[in-house]
Amino acid sequence: MKVDAQTFSLIMSDKQTTLWQRWWNYPQRTLLRRTLFQIHLWCGIGLGLYIFFISVTGSVLVYRNELLEWAVPQPYISEAETPLLSDVSLVESAELAHPGFSVTRINRQDSPNSAIGVWLEKEGRILRRCFDPRTGEEVGRFSAISTSAVFTLMAAHDNFLVGAKGRVVNGVATIFVLLIAMTGLVMWWPGVKRWHRSLIVHRGVGWKRFNWELHSMIGFWSFTFIVIFALSGVYLCFPEFFHNWADRVSPITSENNGERLVDKALHWLAFSHFGRINGIGLPCDGPGLCDQSIKAIWALFGLAPAAMFVTGFIMWWNRVVRRWLR
Repeated sequence: MKVDAQTFSLIMSDKQTTLWQRWWNYPQRTLLRRTLFQIHLWCGIGLGLYIFFISVTGSVLVYRNELLEWAVPQPYISEAETPLLSDVSLVESAELAHPGFSVTRINRQDSPNSAIGVWLEKEGRILRRCFDPRTGEEVGRFSAISTSAVFTLMAAHDNFLVGAKGRVVNGVATIFVLLIAMTGLVMWWPGVKRWHRSLIVHRGVGWKRFNWELHSMIGFWSFTFIVIFALSGVYLCFPEFFHNWADRVSPITSENNGERLVDKALHWLAFSHFGRINGIGLPCDGPGLCDQSIKAIWALFGLAPAAMFVTGFIMWWNRVVRRWLR
């Protein structure tokens, strides 16, 4: 039997209306939601430890300026009135302080009264120490362990301590985080009659239900921040791709050079990843309550992906792993 174009259009319209009504009222019954659930689940499980690590380290590094200020030791200035030591005398003092070690490098600062960095080596072991330039007394490490720890944490967050290859892996994984966030938003919709119940956690429910509501609530309220973190993270990992895209969208001319809208958008996209500019919160004019409030908000929502992984893992363990073990 042949169907004319008008009849076919009405049939398709009815089907689309039915699908939309099912989604609007009972999304759990739709094939789309079940499909997205599988994508959301396995991407979350596969990237769970990555998400947890990036989330926690990123939240800590919101305060990277404060951490570096705390970690960097105060410069040592000699107050002795004796003449400055020669390199030979300094080597003798350093090797006397560390028997069996040999001095391999001396690093004098621009100021003659500043501590001198000395490298000592013994059977492959290297020491970096500071010595008073006038007395030859050892006054501390040349590079504080706390400083190295902060820089190591920054490098681990950026590229997993393996350079450019690690940054590529980080960028690709972040793209999947965007996919998890988008599918999670679609799955969050519980239907028009119950959507407001998914905005909070209720009392008097079992712990499994509590865990599910917590996962759902955190996902909804942190969705915007997670998208900002992920999208800006992709940009920081692949800036060349975004810059090439900007050049295609708005080619550079003599009139718009340095004033393109896409350049300003990418500029703010990069800074939105940290929630600050040189330690100053995005909408703030300088250090103070506003600045610290913005950092606290960024650090708090920076932990949301880690919380999502923990609650999601608990749900997966109860629904899948425990059944499999039985």
